[in-house]
Amino acid sequence: MTIVLIATVLYLLATGLLIIDLRRDRMGGRIWLLPAAVAVVLHAVVHLATWRTTGGADMHFFAALSLVGFGMAAMTTGVGASGRMRALGVVVFPLAALALVGYQCYGHVPPEPLGWRLQLHAWTALLAYATLAIAALLALMLWLQERALRRREFHSWRRALPPLVELETLLFRTIGVGFVLLTATLLTGALFVENMFAQHLAHKTVLSVLSWLAFGGLLLGRWRYGWRGAVAVRWTLAAMALLVLAFFGSKFVLELVLHRIS
Repeated sequence: MTIVLIATVLYLLATGLLIIDLRRDRMGGRIWLLPAAVAVVLHAVVHLATWRTTGGADMHFFAALSLVGFGMAAMTTGVGASGRMRALGVVVFPLAALALVGYQCYGHVPPEPLGWRLQLHAWTALLAYATLAIAALLALMLWLQERALRRREFHSWRRALPPLVELETLLFRTIGVGFVLLTATLLTGALFVENMFAQHLAHKTVLSVLSWLAFGGLLLGRWRYGWRGAVAVRWTLAAMALLVLAFFGSKFVLELVLHRIS
């Protein structure tokens, strides 16, 4: 519990330092980086220590939520250290802290024995969700920036974001990486999961495929028709909503409402 508390405090400290840097428009400010990096390491330590105690990796609802938060925080820390994308940390770090606290309070469930094939599928899925969740946040930032430009509103927070073209490019690069990971998730599921259309997996499979089609359609539209701006934002958020319903929506209903293993 002590490690969780320290990690939570460091996540929130990094958030506060980021807000101060962004308000002062200190583009090269990196004082937030140390607490963020230590918080990410401690976040990983919490999971590793629990897995040692329980005898394996837990992939249930709160554990998966915490792992996705960890992935988002790790990516934000790594990418934000070298550019203006550190603004993501203002949202990501509190979310990671909240997910970690939820895992500590509710998430310690004895793990199911999984072979390396199913573990590969599960870890690929979590990495895909974390990457595409970052893309969804980038889409929201793009929407806010475009909205402010249309209304000729020159807020101070806009200086913390990359130029519009750079932000859009980063969005599509992130979606591209996430799409590859999501493709790998579906492929490993098809190869290694017995009967992906079983009763408790059918909705997850269908929603995941729909999300994959939506992300793929967006990338195709970008390449073929130059889609950008509001179109990109709508497609990204819609595809991410399907993915959230596929994974966490189904896990919430099955594990927390019906008390079944997903």
